[in-house]
Amino acid sequence: MMRARTALLLLPLLAGCMVGPNYHSPAPGQPAQQPFASGASPVFTGDEPPGHWWSLFNDPTLDRLVEQALRANTDLRVAAANLRRARAVLRETRSGLLPTATLNASTTYSRSSGDQIGFNGAGGEGESYDVGVDASYQIDLFGRIRRGIEASRADVGAAQAAFDLSRITVAAETARAYADACSAGRQLAVARETVRIQEQTFDLTRRLQEGGRGTALETSQAGSLLEQVRASVPQLEAQRQTALFRLSVLTGRPPAEFPPDVAACETPPALARAIPVGDGAALLRRRPDIRQAERELAAATARVGVATADLYPSISLGGSIGSTATSLAGLGSGNGFRFSLGPLISWSFGNWGAGRARVLQAEASAEGALAHFEGTWLTALQETESALTNYARELDRLAALRRARTQSAEAARIARLRYQAGREPFQVVLDAERVIAQVDAQVAQSEATLSNNLVTLFLALGGGWQDS
Repeated sequence: MMRARTALLLLPLLAGCMVGPNYHSPAPGQPAQQPFASGASPVFTGDEPPGHWWSLFNDPTLDRLVEQALRANTDLRVAAANLRRARAVLRETRSGLLPTATLNASTTYSRSSGDQIGFNGAGGEGESYDVGVDASYQIDLFGRIRRGIEASRADVGAAQAAFDLSRITVAAETARAYADACSAGRQLAVARETVRIQEQTFDLTRRLQEGGRGTALETSQAGSLLEQVRASVPQLEAQRQTALFRLSVLTGRPPAEFPPDVAACETPPALARAIPVGDGAALLRRRPDIRQAERELAAATARVGVATADLYPSISLGGSIGSTATSLAGLGSGNGFRFSLGPLISWSFGNWGAGRARVLQAEASAEGALAHFEGTWLTALQETESALTNYARELDRLAALRRARTQSAEAARIARLRYQAGREPFQVVLDAERVIAQVDAQVAQSEATLSNNLVTLFLALGGGWQDS
């Protein structure tokens, strides 16, 4: 009896054993934890980007729209529900370390079998009452429960990272939709101004034809150029409208309820300062998809331990205390008192092949999670380097286009004056105005691309979740 008690006392001490691999994050050993290769341009700095990166634009309308989206977006609500579920699963898993107790109470009226007790005739009959408490505690001898808690805790971290990823995606797509709407408004303004200028040119050629100084060919050419410019207006109107619809849905409203002030916007968001981008090490800490992949790897590693622990015996302590009597009054007497205490050992060893196969499955899942983490890290670097390059080069392109616009406007002005003085044919004017119309459209399109590239850059940098 003393040996049995000693064994019971030693069982909790043995519970310190944990089978399976211990997790060590591979994040510190990842390459490229230094300044970005594309970040040497003077338009970037090595400072950390702010959490609310959209505030760099100093645009109250954009700030308002992003905040509305972060409150009402349906994708964020789904991610928040998944996070709450993961936390509830963790609480359930943790409860495995606690004892469980069950309160039982019953009353029966029965008759025993005479044959069963060797009695010729019916057995005795009567009432029976029972009340008691049953308790059990599973000893985590090989760490199965603790490994499960590790996995659930990592699942919570992955769900939190997924929520953060949804948050920055919603913020970026809201800023992108706003930029697209404003860029389309800017392009519409350019197209309508070009239409106005071409209408003036068309009226001029028509008057010159009526006065005998022009020809029908020149008038038709001017009219053709006018209609070509007009043809771009409906397409730009559709682009602005679809951007407004997208913005409404992102902020949790029906498509038709887009903000009127955004519908009138003609200035896409832009930055007139160097952009803080940080470095590779900061990117590793900041990007939620990297954190999600790392936490998924931690969960997969812990589940190797869960599967390994299933190969070993499961031991639990059980106990019961109560009273059984043939009358209610007898439940309180010493004669009815009962108790039991003892361990329960279960060990499924008849088919070890299935258990080992489950361990191999868990190990393969962990290897896949490691490859996914490394791929996510490399993809994040590639996206960031590409976004840095695209933004810097588009900025150079826009500067060149603006210089070209200045030159083409001067050439068009000179061509009109020389044509009106009779020193140049109308074809020279037509060509000059066609060039300036093309350059104006290219400038507006480059401004739209620059805004889009800027949003893509901030999305690649992974900020915007810090206050979630």
